[in-house]
Amino acid sequence: MNGQPTWLLIDDDEAFVQVLQRSLKRQNIEAKCALTRMEAIAALESQAFHRCVLDLNLAGDSGLQLLPELLALQPELEVLVLTGYGSIATAVEAMRRGAVNYLCKPVTLSQLTAGFSPLDSPPATREEPPSVEEMEWEHIQRVLNEHDGNVSSTARALNMHRRTLQRKLQKHSRWRNQ
Repeated sequence: MNGQPTWLLIDDDEAFVQVLQRSLKRQNIEAKCALTRMEAIAALESQAFHRCVLDLNLAGDSGLQLLPELLALQPELEVLVLTGYGSIATAVEAMRRGAVNYLCKPVTLSQLTAGFSPLDSPPATREEPPSVEEMEWEHIQRVLNEHDGNVSSTARALNMHRRTLQRKLQKHSRWRNQ
């Protein structure tokens, strides 16, 4: 890798990654955007990156499932997991899978860059407790992760009809992209 920092931004919210990419460029940090798992894998196979910002939910795909794949392709990559719905369970799992930190949206650019040095900065805190919907989403994500992304087995574990679970996953994905 050259001396110029290069980041990979993986998030299904195209507007968010484009704004973040422009903000990083103003800080002389080159960044490439990936909106899907496949785009992220292709980017890592074609270029070396210093850091990666990985969204927990990628249009129904799990960022936690993608994290080990990213590190398998580039073991020195520093990955920061970013989510709109933080929970202790997913934070612990992200760290266990190799993330350097886990932050909740919204974050400023300075919070994000400081997030790559978690021992040098105070932890980010949330002003209000999570809503029931956020807690339900995090529980679904945790169980989905335990079942390696398999929707049918996750629905059985949650004692929920598979179609109901799929609707919840799609509804959340649509809501996030508005």
